[in-house]
Formats: sequence, structure tokens, C-alpha cells
Amino acid sequence: MTNFWNTKIEFLKGIGTQKADILGTELQIFTFKDLLYHFPFRHEDRTKIYTINELEPDMPFVQLKGKITQLEMIGSDKKARLVAYFSDGTGYIELLWFQGASYQLKNLKSDTEYLVLGVPQFFNNKFSLVHPEIELFVSKETQTGFLQPVYPSTEKLNRKFLGTKFIAKCIQLLLEQPNFVIPENLNHEILTKYRFISRQDAFKNLHYPISANALHQAKRRLKFEELFYIQLQLLKQNRNQKQIFSGHIFNSLKLLTNFYEKHLLFELTNAQKRVVKEIHTDMTSGKQMNRLLQGDVGSGKTMVAFLCMLIAIDNNAQACMVAPTEILAEQHYQTLKEYADKLNITIDLLTGSTKQRNRRIMHERLINGNLKILVGTHAIFEDKVQFENMGLCIIDEQHRFGVAQRKKLWEKNTQLYPHILVMTATPIPRTLAMTLYGDLDVSVIDELPSGRKAIVTAYRYDAHRLRVFGFMKEEIEKGRQVYMVYPLIEESEKLSYKNVMDGFESVSRAFPEYHVSIVHGQMGGQEKEYEMQRFKKNETQIMVATTVIEVGVNVPNASVMIIENAEKFGLAQLHQLRGRVGRGAEQSYCILMTKPELSKEGRKRIDTMCRTTNGFEIAEVDLELRGPGDMAGTQQSGVVNLMIADLAKDGIILQEARNMAQQILEKDENLVLPDNKIFQVFLSIQKENESVWSRIS
Repeated sequence: MTNFWNTKIEFLKGIGTQKADILGTELQIFTFKDLLYHFPFRHEDRTKIYTINELEPDMPFVQLKGKITQLEMIGSDKKARLVAYFSDGTGYIELLWFQGASYQLKNLKSDTEYLVLGVPQFFNNKFSLVHPEIELFVSKETQTGFLQPVYPSTEKLNRKFLGTKFIAKCIQLLLEQPNFVIPENLNHEILTKYRFISRQDAFKNLHYPISANALHQAKRRLKFEELFYIQLQLLKQNRNQKQIFSGHIFNSLKLLTNFYEKHLLFELTNAQKRVVKEIHTDMTSGKQMNRLLQGDVGSGKTMVAFLCMLIAIDNNAQACMVAPTEILAEQHYQTLKEYADKLNITIDLLTGSTKQRNRRIMHERLINGNLKILVGTHAIFEDKVQFENMGLCIIDEQHRFGVAQRKKLWEKNTQLYPHILVMTATPIPRTLAMTLYGDLDVSVIDELPSGRKAIVTAYRYDAHRLRVFGFMKEEIEKGRQVYMVYPLIEESEKLSYKNVMDGFESVSRAFPEYHVSIVHGQMGGQEKEYEMQRFKKNETQIMVATTVIEVGVNVPNASVMIIENAEKFGLAQLHQLRGRVGRGAEQSYCILMTKPELSKEGRKRIDTMCRTTNGFEIAEVDLELRGPGDMAGTQQSGVVNLMIADLAKDGIILQEARNMAQQILEKDENLVLPDNKIFQVFLSIQKENESVWSRIS
């Protein structure tokens, strides 16, 4: 069977070497298996035939039956276009071809009954179909296929007549091959419980369904299968890791108790207490901890991180925290130092800017164990940074670090791998977390500290700028500070968005009595740091910036965030930017500025921001709008390679698949029972596509 599916596509009748090369280049279809997995993105209902007088604007797809009354070639050479006047007795419509016009002119005939398919366009009070599919009409009795597949294609393939129609014919031919057999990969228990159709029938009906219900059952079956195997691999990996890798056992809690009773000036939230308890359970289990800590902006992750560091230090180990930028590392260092000094715990900061002399001293103190906490950036990954006994490593905004970098942190302790806690302030939708980080244990801080006031978010057009400036002045006169964020650094001829340089000039003119800072990505590290510190010390009242301040310094006195051209930012980014304010006890505000014309997606982003401050709710909408690939950023665990499942829509199927995988592994961890051997076989076939994360958090 493997030989059949690995057969090169050129050996399928009607393809040959030349067409195979183009399909490989354009769509990465090289083998029979690749062709089978080239799924249609929609099916067209060929049973419904509209009349021309039934057409309405914004119809997604129509099928018309009628005759061409006249053919006219307009223009010459490359600019030639073919116009066919088409009638069905209820009205007329124009069929337009800009490419392949000469070919169509030769083949189309007047007074012949055709079936025409396409998306109607309405312009100048008349309808037209641009590049429609057109074929001779056959009666329903002789028509094949209830729903016709439409496949992803490219412009080059369409030009060479190798587009969706050609692909559909190739797949139909593949399904008719005598050797077409797809082995089952779900056991009897699952097939019976969910009443799934066979795998072979699922593939056939996904491409050429015999009915709408058959298509639904095919999708349901194949989505479950895809998500089930992802979860099975991730959960198996998580279990294996806990069995294979021993971890430090941190039983003593004296230091933590001392800090909590004598030095902590506020009460932890219930969510923080729950998360610390979950982490402590991991640290005393004897297995290496690999835990993801999710917490919205301002939820108190840094305090949780410090409490966990105390547990490690109390048990004669060291701790480190890695941040993606110097600004963020400096912020964490200052926050943690305030706490560490109360307990006389040594702490230091290591970044790319740290002088060599200071580095040498730091390296010595790490090796001899005198330095208990190290906060830093990528500089910590360097081989010469060695610890006496690294017990806990905390990685902040971990999606910004590569797998190889995180692996280096493991190797900082050759006796026992350190416990790993990865943190993110970017709320991750439940379905994405289960798939992208399904091999990690997950803790969530879903509660803000008491006394924090919800940020008031308002939406204003550019025309309201003077009113917004007036509001800014009122807040500054109360002693507050303001962020103004712009999407671009320099003027662009094609883009009319406000840019940060123009913004700085216009704000400086509008507020001559106040001091204004500017920060953007093209500034050097020291320049940025200087401006950030000026703002933090209230030497400047307005900070004009690009998104570089998305994970910038913590300024409790900043109570207003103005985001220019807010429609040009993603939801996650808008939420992160809004989180720069609301750090103090005063009421804070976020004002989203846009032009009046907004796309449907842009409007939904703005409405969502104004409606809620719940990061997880915002993340769900973001997933719906952008899809999992964009949110994951890079191909970290194969999530962006989902062939048929959609994490934005298939949350229920995903949860069922994960629950089933968990149940199977709890009863049969090594998949050796007769009914489960089918999973082991399929996993071994898939091994080459195994998650690149391997054992690394």
C-alpha cells in the first residue's frame, strides 16, 4: 500500500512529466498521497440552477442554464477580452474572459445549451460572470455528482488549464484506481462510539460526496482522526517525559512562608494561590516540571514567578528568568530585586549591554553559587554562562524563543534538568493551547488583583482628534501620562496611515507646554532605554511610540493609551498595547482612533476591544479572524499544518479527541492491547512528521 501512495503523480493517466512538474512546483503535489490530501475548500451544489432574473448582488456562486446569443472579441493582443452574451429566456448576462479568450472563442458556439458556473458581479446595473466555468448542458439523469468539489489552485495552473477542474478529474481518476485502498486507523471502540464511517468512505465522500450528509460525515470523521492523533502524540510525549526525566525535589517552603507572612504587602488572588500550589506539586513530584503559565496583562505572573524562585532557592538551587528584550528583562529585574532585597537574596541582570568586567564577576558568582537569581535576555543562553545548581528556569513570552535556545537552558544543569516554567501574557484560546502546547501542563491566572479598575475603551474617528487632545490635556493636568502608538515609522507613498514621526511633530505642536518622548524600532537600545526612563520618571508626559512599547516598561502613572489607525493592528496586539495602562489605582483609558471606513474584520476587532477586557475572550475572536497559523507565529508543533480541522470552529471535536486519547493512554500507556495496536502502527507511519518540539518545552 505504501508503494501505491508513494507513486509519483506523473504516472496517473492524463498527467505526465510536464504537468507533474507544474503541480509539484505550484501545489507541492508529488505523489498519489499528496493528491488525495489536496482537499477541496468548498463544494458547489450543482442541483440548483438559477434563472438570470433571480440573480442578486453578493451571491457567492450560481449555476445558469442557457444559450450564447453573440460572441464579441474586444481589443487585441494581450489586452484582448472575449464577451459572450448569454440568455436563458428570463434575461441577459455577460460572460467575460480576459485570459484564454482566443481558446474560448474557438470552442464556444451560439445556439448551444450550456451550463455556466461562477460568481456574479454587479456593475452599472447589470450582471456579469468573469472567467466562468462553462460546459455543455446534460440532463439531471446523466449528471454525475451531487456536490462538485472546488480545489485550491494558482494563477499559473489556471492559465495552463490545470486548475480546479483538472485537479478534480485527476482525483476522480485516483479514486477509481483498482489499488485504491485506505487502511483504517481508528479502532472498533471509537468507530462504534461516534458512529464514524470508514476511512476509505470518508476520503471518497470528502472529494465526491454522494449527499450533503455524506460530506458532513466525511468531514466529521477526518477532523476527529487528525486531532486525535495530534493529541495522542502530545499526551504520550508528556507522559514519557515525566517517566524518563527526573526532577529536583523541592520540599522546603520556609523562605516562601517567611516572605508571604512578613513582606508581601497585598493578598494574592485565588488564581495566583491555585497556580503556586500546582507548580509546587510539580516541584515535589520527583519529575521534571514543564508547565505553561498563562495570565492576562497585569494578572500577577511576575509575583508567581518570584514565589516559585523562592521555593528553588530554599532548597539550595538557583533560578533564572529569560525575557525576549532588554527592556522587558530590565523591568523584571527591577521588580524582582525589590522583593529579593527584602530577603537578602542575591540577584543580577545579564543582557547584551552588560560590560565584560561585570560579566566575569557574574559568571564566578553563578559557578560558586553566591548568585541565586539571574534575570536576562538571550545572553543567558551562552555556553560560558554556567550555574552551580540551576533548579528553575522561567521563560517569559516564550513564543519568541526557538527550540534550540530553550534546549540550552536544559543543559545548564548536567546532573538534573531544571524545572521549566514558560509564561505568556498573550492569552491563548483553549483549542490552540491544547494543540500548540498540548504536551505541557497548563496553569491559568484568570483573575486580576483586587483594586484594579477595568480599563475604559472608547472608539473615535480621526475627525474627533481635537476632542481627544482635550481629554489628554485634562488627564495630564491631573498628573497622569499618555501613550500614543502609531503603526508605521516613516511615511509611505502607498499608505496614508499616521506615522510616528509626523505624530511626534503634531503632538509636540499641540502640547507645547508638555515634554514629549519618542520611541521606535529604528532607535538604538540605549536611546530607547533613555527615553523610556524619562517617561517612567515623569520627565516627559506623552510617549509617542510604535509597538516597541507592547512589552515595554511598567509605568503605573500612565493612564491613557491612544492607538492611531487601530484597524491596522491585530486583536492580540491591541490587547497587549491596552495592557500598558491600568497598572495603577487610577481609572485608565484606551482610545482607538480610525478612519470612518472600516472592513468587516476591522469593525469586529474594534467592537470586540470596546466590548470586553477579557484576554481569553479576545483571543477566541482573534483565532476566529486570523486562524491558528497566524496566531502560532511559526510552525512550532505542526498546528499550522492541519489539513482539514479548524481550531476556530472544531473545539468540540478537539475536546472529544483529547478526552479519548487520554482515556486510551490511561488504560494502555504503551498501546499494546490488541484493539490499540492500530494506533501504534499509524503513529510509526507518521513518525517522520513528529513534532519538532521533541522533549523541549
